[in-house]
Amino acid sequence: MAQKSLVEEMLQVQLAIELIELGARLQVLETETEISRAKLIRLYKEVRGMSPPKGMLPFSADWFITWMPNIHSSLFYNIYLRLREEQGCGRMEAFVGAFRLYQEQVSLDDVETVLGLTRAWTLLRFFESDLLELSECTRCGGHFVAHAHSPSHDYVCGICQPPSRAGKTRKRQKASAPALPEVRRVC
Repeated sequence: MAQKSLVEEMLQVQLAIELIELGARLQVLETETEISRAKLIRLYKEVRGMSPPKGMLPFSADWFITWMPNIHSSLFYNIYLRLREEQGCGRMEAFVGAFRLYQEQVSLDDVETVLGLTRAWTLLRFFESDLLELSECTRCGGHFVAHAHSPSHDYVCGICQPPSRAGKTRKRQKASAPALPEVRRVC
């Protein structure tokens, strides 16, 4: 039986800790590391101070095509590709780096984070499985997430042609609702 290198095991634990801090679910950790499930649960409890959440991971490529998720997913995936192709980063190094850069960019623009780590990881897996691909917008030239093998010769992105209800989220409606006048008691 071959023994694992202590350095390799340490790198696996460091990756798991980084992913846990970014919000990874247990299934993501099990897939991306070689650490046993029992150790991952212990590590999760130690890092987060609670048990890992239960439940299934999202499994719909359609979520990434809807307006706001598409913009955020496209931003994240384009950053990921840049890190992989131009910086020569490894798969998980580029994934973590792209997710951190995505979070940083969204927080700078004071925009609500739409893409969580688990969804970003699922997006990556959908691209690797050829369920999704990037399509170039015919107006702005940007590359956006689209279903694989769908016609893209007349593709227009959600930024150039937003849907009629775009940006009308409940949170935004509450923030922009006019304040009711204060009623003063006369007596």
